[in-house]
Amino acid sequence: MPNLLSNVKITINEKLYVKDPETSELGRKILKNSIILIDEIGFEAFTFKKLGEKINSNESSIYRYFENKHKLLVYLSSWYWSWIEYNLVFATHNIIDPLEKLTISIKIITQNILDDKNTTHIDESILNRIIISDFSKTLLTKDVDEENKEGFFLVYKRLINRLIEIISLVNPNYPYSKSLASSIVQGSLHQHYLKDHFKTITNLSEKDCLSDFYIHMIKKTLL
Repeated sequence: MPNLLSNVKITINEKLYVKDPETSELGRKILKNSIILIDEIGFEAFTFKKLGEKINSNESSIYRYFENKHKLLVYLSSWYWSWIEYNLVFATHNIIDPLEKLTISIKIITQNILDDKNTTHIDESILNRIIISDFSKTLLTKDVDEENKEGFFLVYKRLINRLIEIISLVNPNYPYSKSLASSIVQGSLHQHYLKDHFKTITNLSEKDCLSDFYIHMIKKTLL
């Protein structure tokens, strides 16, 4: 998989950026360091001015790539979900048994993320922490309906739809496949957040059991 992943270009909705950051050294530097800085100080405190200082570049140069920090966060989220989707598709494309395919998919979605060395300008392990703490900020806005129409969350929804299809293969008669799939994807982020901040209300604080939890849940629900 590493060799195949290195040849894949993750494509993002063009409406999220002014200039594609993947096309220049400065753009890739903006992506790499924005991830590091958001992780260090939090998205609320993050500004393009602070990012410019970090990369020794003018604040205005960052605006040539992104209109605002919200679109940057949606961009990074789309990149993450696209990377997860690719890993899921690659890992399951030769799997015939639907339950095995669903089990593998859940492991990929819920696992602790390590950095993919093939993407040198993106540290997926750090980006994963941002997704856990800040992905909801991309959705919980007044403009979410319009942004959804513009396709800002297409990759996120596409990943969930892949999960819906697999759930339907496991049990075609289960009437809540959409709710189950979205609960797995969104719920896994919430459980990781609880593990880091509210340890007394999640079993993850006792052991690394998130994949086991969701696999147990889907078997009890679907079989």
